[in-house]
Amino acid sequence: MASQKGTRITWLGHATVLVTTAKGTNVLIDPFISGNPKYPKGYELPAKIPYMLLTHGHGDHISDAVPVAKKHGSKVVAIYELADYVGSQGVSDTMGMNLGGTVQLDDVAASMVDAKHSSGAQDQQGVHYVGVAAGFVLTIDGGPVLYHAGDTAVFGDMALIRDVYHPEVAMLPIGGYYTMGPREAAVAVRLLGAKTILPIHFGTFPPLTGTPKELAKLVDAGVEVVDWKPGDAI
Repeated sequence: MASQKGTRITWLGHATVLVTTAKGTNVLIDPFISGNPKYPKGYELPAKIPYMLLTHGHGDHISDAVPVAKKHGSKVVAIYELADYVGSQGVSDTMGMNLGGTVQLDDVAASMVDAKHSSGAQDQQGVHYVGVAAGFVLTIDGGPVLYHAGDTAVFGDMALIRDVYHPEVAMLPIGGYYTMGPREAAVAVRLLGAKTILPIHFGTFPPLTGTPKELAKLVDAGVEVVDWKPGDAI
């Protein structure tokens, strides 16, 4: 893969990703650790994680948000209602935003974009409305433009994400069943125009059967689908 100017992306299984910029800013997306069967054994998160992004409220994306934020000093950035919910669970530093908005996180501009998925948060008191599902585009100073799609189906307005933000690297769910699978993800790749694809949200549980190899067969020439494993850093 072509050099991305010092940015490192570490896949921690499922949809959990740690982005580290050349400047050293750590951004953790959708922390699912303690109950994640694909979390890399023995992997330790950096001591300082100033920012955490949450795409939606399902447990396999936010289950470790509170303990990780408290331990690592993270500001939790999410759609307004989800940020409010996380704050009610004991996180003191949250930032609630909404679709179409952009916030500056040191050397990373984080833009919240649409996703097509459900987004209830469940705890002992039941299921809570925590806003709608979202994705994030990360525009890194002097580095690449990254897109983390969260959990989503393919949708035509991914072309707007291409036209507005020009993502170079796209992290796309491919497992199927709860999100798009390889067939749909291949259409998403064409809509987005990204040339480097990092598959996520596959292989964690039995229904998530899509694979990077399947996706690689369906994309256009010139697109690289990275066949990575949890713990790999790109």
